[in-house]
Amino acid sequence: MSEDSQAFERTTRLLDGAATEALGARIAAGLDVGDAVALEGDLGAGKTTLARAILRALGVTEEVPSPTFTLVQEYETPRLTVRHYDLYRIANAREMGELGLDDALDEGAALIEWPERAAGRLPAQTLHVALSITGPVSRDAKLSGPAKWAAHV
Repeated sequence: MSEDSQAFERTTRLLDGAATEALGARIAAGLDVGDAVALEGDLGAGKTTLARAILRALGVTEEVPSPTFTLVQEYETPRLTVRHYDLYRIANAREMGELGLDDALDEGAALIEWPERAAGRLPAQTLHVALSITGPVSRDAKLSGPAKWAAHV
């Protein structure tokens, strides 16, 4: 049995923006070609904020807008290409093929907001980050996925 077939689960309290930036940096450090990170949570839970933190940690210096209307934004980082998806406006999972998720994972990594709208189209080895609001600036991040992530997050 390979190491990545082992699952892990952990909950981390994010007390402020600095804690979110730190989690983003840890996720960025573990990202490899083929990795998907599913960012889950209600509106305002911090999905885009965490995606921005991951991209900043990877060296993106340009503005990182929410891809709510474009559905996907692509970033070339010094280490790998990352596509940032926002599936909030996706009507059904079949549209994922048109958005190039498979190509994104072949060429780099993907950050995916509203992953539940992908209905089974995410790779089995996806890192799931479920954010929940616990206060005005604090969040809980429930992380689950392949064992490779346990060393990073």
